[in-house]
Order: sequence, then C-alpha cells, then structure tokens
Amino acid sequence: MEEEDRLAEQSKLPELKLDARQAQGFISFFKTMPHDPRAVRFFDRRDYYTVHGDNAMFIAKAYYHTSSALRQLGNDSDGISSVSVSKNMFETIARDLLLERNDHTLEIYEGSGSNWRLTKAGTPGKLGNFEDILFANNDMQDSPVVVALCINFHENQYTVGLSYIDVSKWVIGITEFFDDSQFTNVESVLVALGCKECLTLHDALTRCSVLLTERKKSEFKSRDLVQDLGRIVRGSIEPVKDLLSEFHYDGNYGNYTLQKYSLDKYMRLDSTAIKALNVFESKTDANKNFSLFGLMNRTCTAGMGKRLLNRWLKQPLLDVDAINCRLDLVQAFVEDAALRQGLRQHLKRISDIERLTNNLKKKVLLQYEGRFSLLIKERYLDPLEFWMDEDHLSKFIALVEASVDLDQLENGEFMISSGYDQNLSVLKEELDKVEKQIQNLHRQTADNLDLTVDKALKLEKGTQFGHVFRITKKEEQKVRRKLNDNFTILETRKDGVKFTNSKLKKLGDHYQRVLDDYSKCQKELVVRVVETSATFSEVFETFGGILSELDVLLSFADLAVSCPTPYARPAITSSDEGDIILEGSRHPCVEAQDGVNFIPNDCILARGKSWFQIITGPNMGGKSTFIRQVGVNVLMAQVGSFIPCDKASISVRDCIFARVGAGDCQLRGVSTFMQEMLETASILKGASQNSLIIIDELGRGTSTYDGFGLAWAICEHIVGLIKAPTLFATHFHELTALAHGDINFHPECRPIHGVANYHVGAHIDPSSRKLTMLYKVEPGACDQSFGIHVAEFANFPPSVVALARAKAEELEDFSSTKNISDVDMEEVGSRRKRRWGEDDMAKGAKKAHRFLKEFTSLPLDRMDPVQASQEISKLRSQLERDAIENPWLQQFFSRS
Repeated sequence: MEEEDRLAEQSKLPELKLDARQAQGFISFFKTMPHDPRAVRFFDRRDYYTVHGDNAMFIAKAYYHTSSALRQLGNDSDGISSVSVSKNMFETIARDLLLERNDHTLEIYEGSGSNWRLTKAGTPGKLGNFEDILFANNDMQDSPVVVALCINFHENQYTVGLSYIDVSKWVIGITEFFDDSQFTNVESVLVALGCKECLTLHDALTRCSVLLTERKKSEFKSRDLVQDLGRIVRGSIEPVKDLLSEFHYDGNYGNYTLQKYSLDKYMRLDSTAIKALNVFESKTDANKNFSLFGLMNRTCTAGMGKRLLNRWLKQPLLDVDAINCRLDLVQAFVEDAALRQGLRQHLKRISDIERLTNNLKKKVLLQYEGRFSLLIKERYLDPLEFWMDEDHLSKFIALVEASVDLDQLENGEFMISSGYDQNLSVLKEELDKVEKQIQNLHRQTADNLDLTVDKALKLEKGTQFGHVFRITKKEEQKVRRKLNDNFTILETRKDGVKFTNSKLKKLGDHYQRVLDDYSKCQKELVVRVVETSATFSEVFETFGGILSELDVLLSFADLAVSCPTPYARPAITSSDEGDIILEGSRHPCVEAQDGVNFIPNDCILARGKSWFQIITGPNMGGKSTFIRQVGVNVLMAQVGSFIPCDKASISVRDCIFARVGAGDCQLRGVSTFMQEMLETASILKGASQNSLIIIDELGRGTSTYDGFGLAWAICEHIVGLIKAPTLFATHFHELTALAHGDINFHPECRPIHGVANYHVGAHIDPSSRKLTMLYKVEPGACDQSFGIHVAEFANFPPSVVALARAKAEELEDFSSTKNISDVDMEEVGSRRKRRWGEDDMAKGAKKAHRFLKEFTSLPLDRMDPVQASQEISKLRSQLERDAIENPWLQQFFSRS
C-alpha cells in the first residue's frame, strides 16, 4: 500500500463500540478459541471487521505499519489487543494473505456477545469462499492448486506419490515417481502445477512459497478411495488405470475428471530457475516488462488467456511436434496481419460467446488461405463446428432462450420465463391479475379522496405493512375526515402518512401469498435449469480451451511483430541431436525497458566444441544478462513462441537449472554460501545431459581458494559426467584452463572436450585508465581483472581506488598479464606461480572429486544450518589433511 493510502486508511479506522457486557462476552469467547499460528481471524461487525490478540499485532505491523492502530478491548488485566478494519481494507488484506504471502489461512466469524461461529475459511489453495473479493476484476492469473504428497524411502531412493486438485477446472490429477534427496522432481511439479498449498511435510515446499498443511498418516490410507472417487469423478479412469490397479472402481461418475500427470511431458523448472529467469512478476518490478509473463501477456480475453499463459510458462513442452505446432500457428498469425488483428478484435468481445464463435469461424478463420490453413482447420474450425452444432452450443442457447425471461434480463434481473413452466405460468397470470386489481383500487381511492394518482396519492409496498397508500402531511389535512371514516392510519412520519383499508389489505395479502408461491416455483426451476446447464460444462470447457489457446498464440504473434527488432522463429530439434545456436540474441525484458539500446550477442553451444562455456569479464559487463537471456530464449522457444534472435536453432532441453544469486536465503536463516551449495547440489543431482545449466559466479560465498576449488571440481563434474550444455560465468580466471585438452582431469571425468572460453569485452583507455563496457561476448578468455576499474566506474572515492590498486599490486603481478592461451600450461590456474607435477595434479583431482561426490550425497535439505555446517566442515578437514601431502590441493587452502 502506498504511504498516503495507508495514512488515509489509518485515519479513518472504524471505531469498535461495545458496551462492557458485550466486550466481556466477546473476550471470554475469544480466549477459548484454539490456537492456530497460521490463522488470521476476522470478526464481522456488519459495517467493518475486527481482529484481536496476536492477529491484531500482525495486522497493525504488516498492513498499517504502526502500533498506533491498536486498541485495547476490556480492562488492562483481562483485555486483548484489537484492530478495526474497514471493508475496503479487508479486501486488500485478504488478497495479500491468500494470493501473495502463502503462509496464512483466513477465517471469518459472525455473531455477537459470546456467541460466534465460523462462516468462511480460506487457504491459498482453497479460495472458493473469497473468489468474489479476490477476483472481482477478473485478475486471476493462476488457478489455485492443492497438492497431497506421500513420500516413502526404500532401497536408497525416494518414491513420491502425488495427487492434486484444481477446483477451478474440476480436475484431479495423480502420479508417482522416484526422486533424489533434494526432491528436485517434487519441486518442479509444484512449480509446474502452480501449487498454493500442500498436505505433507518437506523443505522443498518453502522454496516454492507453498503453504504447508500437516495431515495425519491415517488420512493417506486408501480404504475409502473407491467410494470417494466414485462420488466426485466423471469420465474415464483409463489414463490412470495403472496407478489404481489394486483398487476396484465402480464407475459412479461425478463432477471431476481424473487424469495422470506425466513428468516427461514438460520441461522441469524449479523455483530457483523461475526466479533467476524472471519468469513471473515481482512486487519490486518497476513495470510489467520486467518479467517474462508481464512482457508476453498481451491477451484479450477476460482472464482465460492470462491463466493459460501462466501455465504454459511453467510447463514448456518437450515434444518437438507439439512445439512446432504452436510455432506454425504463431507464424500464421505473424505473417497475416489481417488474420491476427481480426481474431484479437473478436476475442475482446468474449461476453457474447455465440456471436464471438460465429465471427471467429465465419468472418476470420475461414478467410485465411495461407500455408497453415489445414492446421487452422484441424485445430480450430473443425472443433468449433462440432461444438456449435444443435447437440452442443446451439442446444444450450435454445435452453437459455426458452428458460430465461429476456425482457427482465435487459433490466438486470435474472428470472425464469413464465412460459417455461405451466405452474409458473399460472402463478404469473394470477400475480398479474391481483396486481391489476390493486392498481384499479389505487385509482378508485384517488378519485374518492379527490387526489392525483401517483403525484399526490402514492401506492407503496414494504416489508412491515405490505401494500399501503401514502400522502404528505399537507394532503392529509385536506382529507382527514374521509381517512378517519374509511381507512386505517398505519404510520405518521415526516415524509407523510401511511394508511390502508380492508380491500387493499385483502388484495395485498393475496398478492404476497401468490408472490411467495411464484418465488418458490422460480427457485425450484432455477435449480433445474442450473443442473441442466451444468451438463454443458464440457462444451464451455472446450470452448474456453480453444479461445484461450488462440488468445495466447495471438499474444505471442503480437509480441513478435511489435518489438522494435522483430522476433524470429526458432528451429527445434530433439534433445539428442542438434546444438543450441542463437544468432543476434537479446534479452526480451531488458530490451523492452525505456532508454535501453540493447547490444545483441551470439551464443553457440555446439556439441564437442563449445557445449560448456566459461565466461569471464568484469562485473557489470553483461555476463549475467547474457547467460540469463540464453535460458529465457530456450524457455520461450519450448513454450511455442518466437524469440528475440536474428536466427535460432534449439535442441530441446528437459530442464533448466539456474544458480545466479542467493536471493532471500539469509531471511530464512541460511548463509549465502550454504544457499550456493544447496542450489548447486540440486544441479549436480538433478541435471542430465539433456538439461541446460546456467551458473553465475559460483564460489563467492566462501574464501577465494575454497571457492575456486569447488568451482573447478563442479565444472569438471558437469563437463565429464553430466555432459549438459552449460554457461558458467565466473570471476575465477584460472577456470579457463579447463578449455585446454592436456590438463589432467579425474579419471571418471575423462575424456574432457567441448569446453570453450568466452569473455565480455571491456576497454581501458591507456592514458586515462578509464573503463568502457562493450557488452559484447567474444571468444577467448578475459586477459585481466577489472575489479578496481569497476569500482572506479561506480564512482568510488579516488583515495579508495588508489589504495586498492596499491594493495593489489602488492599481492599480484598485474604488470605483464597475458592471455591465458599464451601462458605456459605449468602456470595455468595460479597467478602466484605455484609448481606441482602432473602426478600431484592427478592425485589431488581424485581427492577433490571424492570430496565433491561426498558433498552431493549429503541430505542438506533435511539438515538445519548448524548440522549442515558441521558435516561440510568434516569433509573440508579431510580434504585439508589430504592436501598436506599434495601441493596441487594446497593451493585451495594456503594463502602464502
């Protein structure tokens, strides 16, 4: 909340007015409530809400940012802290608790005195009671999904049983898979599904901002599975038959569809990669183009397209044909401006579905005669034709026309047409008849009293007296004698005198009885019509799928053609063939910022040549942006979008791993270095040769030599064992020695090939020693360190820069630095000119490799920070002991 809005809201806090008896009754009730640290409890006071106790402290601190919002209810010894919350402020808090924070539940209580009851409850995964508040403006970007996990450990591996429910789509999914000790597969599934709440226990959930709800083991029993599924599932269970093989299924279908979730269908993305690549919006974003979602969201429909785009970005495809199918459609929309613009224009009229679908089918899609016309016919025209026939949408439209009173609909009232049902028709005729008699009596009474109908003598109907006549006090004086003789005075107020007679009373009572019968019949028919309408859910789900897919693909096309430099279609190959080649690639979000003149760069990840790239160069020189843009381009391509390149060819990746920063790890009590190690352990355990690995500045969280040693061992492990295409940006220039084939690597990692050095260019003026960033990625290693120049670039005080330069010259010889390719291989990896033999290096590398292997097997995810530090210290101590007899290892520990 902006500061001005917060102060304004605080200044008009509703006043909690309770007498002593009411206050004491409420306090007694409140203190008997069970403690739940996650629950934020609001008490409905009709015009406003109140929160109390610890919740009051939380609301005051988190949303009003001051304790002055707190009030004391009751006396000092027995009182409780309280905060009053307006209706508008409650909506703001509810959205934040359930859509943003994901660490609290929300409860609403109604009542008075000491008698209160829970009327509404919500969690990040169960929003049904609050959808009218949360999504009043159709701004629902993601479907809330609740996941249940059952994890078993057997024969040195984890077996995970996972089920989920998406109440917005009426879908239940189930799957089973193996996982490692880091639970990388669990995390990627939670990310892909957009999980908001999980019924289990594990640390992987906190990394995904998922609310954890613990359940008893007995709740995971399968005893009532058949019965429960039979109540809620509709459709075939064939896709999940293998997972339910031991159970008998009775086929009693309900509302939900049951489907099997496959991990092999989508690219795996963990929460770290999602954040590193800025896939989704953050509260700190200066504008919507800071995130990939914000940039790509050009959808026209009222929420459907936006939600599908959200899901697609979390579930990039692995199937080459499926990716190319999307790309073909995007290309059709890119090449035909009339088709693209016409479809987008019609999608904005989403409320009139009949008119919309007819226009899409007849006026736009049928007119397209381009090379993808057959695909568009199969993908859109044929399904629209089928679902619009007399057995589907046309049948529903006929139901609406027959059952809904269209005249009343124009007045904003949703009523069942009287002609839809015979009983309703009879009651409507009787109601109209009585109403006409009442109107006649109104005119007759006006004549008898010599008053003008409606202007002087008004006919009104209220809950207290039913039908009554009303005149002003001035008019009452003129007709007082007639009133007293023939009418009964009901009420005299400033706005006039209300009166009736036996005829009006009799007609009014009869009208109310008929109206009650009519309303009851209306409600019964509404239930029937709604139940019948629900049978068309498949029609609208299918229509929703078609329209939202069209919307997203059109959004991709609009983005591709509207950027200053148009996007290109990537060529897609399977994961076991082809390379990753991005010519003239750009970062889509960075180039979209105002005032940015983005410098494009090529990236050639070629098997056996440059599959593993070590990127050196000065900070602020563009290393991080470059490696991120490669990841973003690959992700966009596998979603089915054109990408910001001049030309591109991409070998499909099954996963993107990214370690590019510690983020908020310290807020969770985890050191920067520990976070580095946890994320790197996930990469080493979860990556395969078909993944894409992006690592930025690994090893900065510990000492220089420890960091270099770990970085070297991790690089060697990835190159020699995992063999995944990798972009490794580093400040350790010594790592560039990996690109030389005659280095002695650990035997398990041989042969080493496909390592290439790249650097981001920078220029230092010889006379002024000023640094100029070139932001170009060039072949070869960086030939010097630019740390002090970057400090100067950042306007450090001259005295500090001078002292830094003097100290650096004391420690290292900066005067005659050569390009790494020209340095004698005996000096590679050590500016301090240490000497060791090849045998020392081979033996040391073997011990370092053992250290790395033992480190990756540590269950760091199940350890607290103290335990993890102790275990890592033990491994380091062992490596230090090994280094006593090995000069190659000594470089990682000594500082001489």
